[in-house]
Amino acid sequence: MDIQSCRNEINSIDEQLVGLFARRMRIAKEIAKYKAENHLPVYDPERERQIKNKVTALAGEELADYTGVLYQTLFDVSRSYQHTVMNRPGKVSAMIEQIAQETPRLRPSRAVVACQGVEGAYSQHACDKMFKYPEILYFSSFKDVCRAVDSGLCRYGVLPIENSTAGSVNEVYDLLHTYHFYITHSMKLHIAHTLLAPRGTKLGDIKEVYSHEQALRQCADFLNQGGYQPHLCRNTAEAAKLVAASGRTDIAALGSRDCAELYDLEILSDDVQNNQNNYTRFICISKTPEIYPGAKKTSILLTLAHKPGALYHAIARFASLGLNLTKLESRPIPGSDFEFLFYFDIEAPVDAPALRSLIARLERGGESFTYLGTYTEE
Repeated sequence: MDIQSCRNEINSIDEQLVGLFARRMRIAKEIAKYKAENHLPVYDPERERQIKNKVTALAGEELADYTGVLYQTLFDVSRSYQHTVMNRPGKVSAMIEQIAQETPRLRPSRAVVACQGVEGAYSQHACDKMFKYPEILYFSSFKDVCRAVDSGLCRYGVLPIENSTAGSVNEVYDLLHTYHFYITHSMKLHIAHTLLAPRGTKLGDIKEVYSHEQALRQCADFLNQGGYQPHLCRNTAEAAKLVAASGRTDIAALGSRDCAELYDLEILSDDVQNNQNNYTRFICISKTPEIYPGAKKTSILLTLAHKPGALYHAIARFASLGLNLTKLESRPIPGSDFEFLFYFDIEAPVDAPALRSLIARLERGGESFTYLGTYTEE
């Protein structure tokens, strides 16, 4: 049989498959109506297991695994369709709708905001862009920022969550899991690092460079070329402040141009980051959810069992609804050897039916699900 004959036969089989698939989905729709009338859950693991065992045995050993994947996809699509038919909004779905209606059209221009670091830190720059007249309270750690928001001392907190060069800020992802905060806004800030030293210092005199871990990573090429010894500080502005107060002429700091003026330092070298297209994404957190007009990014946390296919099955839900994932980050759960925490960013308007359907499905799924907010991003 030549290739064209094979393709013709596949075309014929595909026509039959589509017809059978449509028939199967029509029956799934009737099952969904029955489940809705009798208050039954969509997910029936025992039934799915029975079907999968049967069809993989029918397929034979060579095709058993492929058949299992095919039917798992069928189950995911069928469940998604049944949820749509049943249209059961859960508590989170109802909360999202209510918050979207009650949130003012404009974000507040004045607020008490917690930032990590001191004046001149990149978190402060991000805060100034998010709020017109912020009252900034500075804290020494990301955890202290979260504590300030959790206690009510500050209405908002601004935290860096990822950098285009150095990657994710893992501590912040862990804190999002520990504290039940909501993301109300996010923005990407262009990061341009400069090498700062006390006035009169020459570049050839520098032996050690101080800065935040992320900044040191972002400028690793420059540091390696110069043979500088890196030293960690809690943030870039604190590093600049330390160098200014040291009285030494053999150390420098990596920080913003504003830090030079703030701490009376000299810029020895400009734009020393590895990549000129260097951005850090900052999030604004709050104890209460706020959904402003135009919100089209949603963040969630999912706890998945450490077993084959767990992540695949979760992602299949997004795919079956046509939702675009823009971020997937995994973190081990402290104290657990068998579970991982997954952070997802989803691109969809707050009123998108597919997003509402996903939220409803996750609420009724077997995984631990946390809604982190729907927000705008600059």
